[in-house]
Amino acid sequence: MKFMKLGSKPDSFQNDGDNIRYVATELATDLTVKVGDVNFYLHKFPLLSKSGRIQKLITNKEENNDEVHIHDFPGGPAAFEICAKFCYGMTVTLNAYNVILARCAAEYLEMYETVEKGNLIYKVEVFLNSSIFRSWKDSIIVLQTTRSLLPWSEELKIVSHCLDSIASKALIDTSKVEWSYSYNRKKLPSETDNGNGSPWNGVRRQQMVPKDWWVEDLCELKLDLYERVLKTIISKGNVSGYVIGEALNAYASRKLPGFNKGMIHGDMAKNKLLLETVVRLLPPETSSVPFSFLLKLLRAGILLECEEWERSKLMKRVGHCLEEAKVADLLIRVPAGEAIIFDADTVERLVEEFIAREHDSLVDDELQEIKSPRIISDSAKIKVAKLVDGYLSEISRDSNLALAKFVRFAELVSSFPRATHDGIYRAIDMYLKEHPEISKSDRKRICRLMDCRKLSADACMHAIQNERLPMRVVVQVLFFEQLRASSSSEGISTPDRAGSMRSSLPSGSHESSRSITMNTEEEWEEALKLSGEGTAMIVTKELRDLVVIK
Repeated sequence: MKFMKLGSKPDSFQNDGDNIRYVATELATDLTVKVGDVNFYLHKFPLLSKSGRIQKLITNKEENNDEVHIHDFPGGPAAFEICAKFCYGMTVTLNAYNVILARCAAEYLEMYETVEKGNLIYKVEVFLNSSIFRSWKDSIIVLQTTRSLLPWSEELKIVSHCLDSIASKALIDTSKVEWSYSYNRKKLPSETDNGNGSPWNGVRRQQMVPKDWWVEDLCELKLDLYERVLKTIISKGNVSGYVIGEALNAYASRKLPGFNKGMIHGDMAKNKLLLETVVRLLPPETSSVPFSFLLKLLRAGILLECEEWERSKLMKRVGHCLEEAKVADLLIRVPAGEAIIFDADTVERLVEEFIAREHDSLVDDELQEIKSPRIISDSAKIKVAKLVDGYLSEISRDSNLALAKFVRFAELVSSFPRATHDGIYRAIDMYLKEHPEISKSDRKRICRLMDCRKLSADACMHAIQNERLPMRVVVQVLFFEQLRASSSSEGISTPDRAGSMRSSLPSGSHESSRSITMNTEEEWEEALKLSGEGTAMIVTKELRDLVVIK
C-alpha cells in the first residue's frame, strides 16, 4: 500500500474523554471548533494561515469569535483532526484508507494554494495522481471509501477518477500486468512450472496472467460501486463477454449467501436487488456465460421472486442452451411442506424457449441483441428430448402432476429425433405407477406418447410383463417385437419390414378409431394369450388385425 507522510513535528493531539481533543502546548488555546459532538481546543493562527473557511467563519462572527460550530463537516471529527494536524505541521500519514477523508475535509476548509503555497489540497492531489491512482488495489480501496463521503467525493470527481483507473488496469494487456492481484480460484496450468505445481522462481510469469485476473478483487466493492465499475469497463470496450460473465459469477458467489447451493438466505430484499443487478449486467453473447451460472441465477431469481423482466431474460438465456442441462438441474422444487412438488411450469417454459430458437434469429432486449443460432441441430434436439424424458420420470413422483400437464410436456418434444423411446416409456410407466387411480381412457391417452416400434429389446421385455399398461399396448409391443425378430432373421431392416407389414394389413387396421371401437379390452386379453408365455410368437392374421398402428 502506498503512503505519504506530511509534517515533521511530533503529534501533540490528546484526548480528554470521548468528546474533547486538544493540543498539549504551553501556549493557551484561543479557538474552539466543535465538529459534530467533539470539541477541538486549538490555536487560531495555525488554522487561519491555511484555511479560508475558518477565516470567513471567524471574521463574520460579530462576537464570541473564538468558537466555531461545524455540523456538516465531511468525514466528521476524524477528518477534521487530519487537517488540524497538518495546519500545526504535525506528522500525518496519508494512505488509501484516509486520503479521501483528507481531500474532502481540505476542500470544505478551503485549504487552497491561494491561501498558502503547498497547502493540503495540492499535496493530496499529488499523492492521488502519482501514487494511489497508479496502484491497482489502492484504487479499489479509495473507491470504497468514497461511499461515506458523498456527495463530496462525487463532486470532486474522485469517484470518476477511481473508476477510470480501475477500468484502465482491468483492460490492459495481460503481459503488462506487473502488480499483485487476488486469484484464489482454479489455478491455470500455465501458472505453474511445467504443470507440476511449483511456482516459476516464485514469480508469476507476466505472459501467463489469466484474462480474468481482476474479477476477485472487485468483489470487495459494494453493489452500487461494483455496477459502476463494470459498466465503465464494458463502455471502454475491448473486453470479452466471457470475462464479464466470470466477473459476475464471482461476485454473485461471493455476495449471495447460499447461491452456489441453490438456497439463498439472509436479507432477501438486498439479495433480490443484487441478483437483478447481475442479470442486467449479463453480456449479450449467448455463449459468454456458463450454463451452470445461468441456471443458478434462474433458481435464485425464482426463490427471491424477482421481477418478470429479469426472470424472462434468464428463461430465454437458459432455454437457448438447454441441451447443456442435466435432469438434476431442472428439478426445481416449490416449497409445499413435506410434499414433493416440482416447478414444472418453469421447465416447460424453458423447453418452449429452446424450441423458439428456430423462430427467433435476433432477440432485441433494451437495444441489445442476443444472437442465437436459427437452426437447432439434431444432436441438440436428441439431448433435449432425452432430458425431457428423464425429467418426466422424476416429476411423475409428484402426486399433484396432472395428466394434461404430463402429456403437454411430452408433446413439446414429440417431433424431436430419438434413438429409442425407452425414455418416454420409462416416464409413462412411472406416472402410471404413481397415479394408479387414472382411468383406462387416460392410460391409453398417455401411452399414445410413445412409439412401440422404437422400444429396445429390454424395454419390450419389461412392457410385455407390465400390468400397468393397457392390453392394447402390450399386444402392439408383442407384435413389433416379433416383427423385429422376424426381420432380423431374414436380414431385412426393421423400418422397411414394418412399412411393408403396414401396407399388407387389412384396411380397417389403419383406422385406429375404428379398431378401438371394435375391439374390447377382453378381446385384447384373449389376443395376448395367443402369444404364449415368451416373446417369441407366431403372428396370426387375427392378431395382426388387432394391432393398431399409429
